[in-house]
Amino acid sequence: MSAGPESCPALVLNADFRPLNYFPLSLWSWQEAVKAVFLDRVNVVSEYDTEIHSPSWKMKLPSVISLKEYVHLSRRPAFTRFNVFLRDQFACQYCGHAFPTHELTFDHVIPRSRGGRTEWNNVVTACGHCNLTKADKLIQEVGMHIRRPAAQPTNYQLHEAGRRFPPNYLHESWRDFLYWDTELESA
Repeated sequence: MSAGPESCPALVLNADFRPLNYFPLSLWSWQEAVKAVFLDRVNVVSEYDTEIHSPSWKMKLPSVISLKEYVHLSRRPAFTRFNVFLRDQFACQYCGHAFPTHELTFDHVIPRSRGGRTEWNNVVTACGHCNLTKADKLIQEVGMHIRRPAAQPTNYQLHEAGRRFPPNYLHESWRDFLYWDTELESA
């Protein structure tokens, strides 16, 4: 029994065969992938066993596609809550413990009440307990320390961090394109 089209997203690779994004993983719905194939914007690298058809044609749904034209990624990653969590590897920068995203927040190293700004160099991931403990004080005032200094990451650093946190579902046809620096298995 084959899966329905709804369960067949396509992994989208740039023209250099690297994913456009690792976290969140660059995926297109089967409809977007099929449209891109018909518009000749992508190459089909791998296919699912699932087929779609009309009365006059049929095709297997693409599982991996690569763009025909290289997309230059922004040199600077977007400053978002999620990217701060990713930079800090989903761990509180005060106690060092990892948490699920719904248990994390971010903290201003220099509190906003003291002139601190909401920017890469002043925001770190914090758990609720540490955030409440620090409150609107400087870390020296409460005897806390930051595990890693707050700094703006590069896109490369975020991609590398994202590779350490794979999504819950990875189709086997995607693995060769997501973990190319892992040791090859011997046959």
